[in-house]
Amino acid sequence: MVYSKTFPRNIEGSSYPRWEEVSLTSKEEQEQEMLCRKRNKELMKECILDAKSITQDLTLKDFQSDVIHIANALFEKRASHEVFWKEAKCKEKFDTLFSEVHKK
Repeated sequence: MVYSKTFPRNIEGSSYPRWEEVSLTSKEEQEQEMLCRKRNKELMKECILDAKSITQDLTLKDFQSDVIHIANALFEKRASHEVFWKEAKCKEKFDTLFSEVHKK
């Protein structure tokens, strides 16, 4: 199923916005998922290093399971979800599509 999102577009002379639906192609959706996955892997590595640093700073014992639990908590706070990436791509398409309409 293709990802889509609606955005309000202001119409000149109207008090109410017109809602425009923007959909990603399958290729665009897969690209966003790959970008998200890549970024999440980088974030998890950073979180593991930060968790190790926290255990060392607090002179806690360096049990792998504790480090992973701390890293996971950090990751959950930092990680960008696929929906965010897809929404951002839809917004980019919306802005491109409707900014060109206003230029004409």
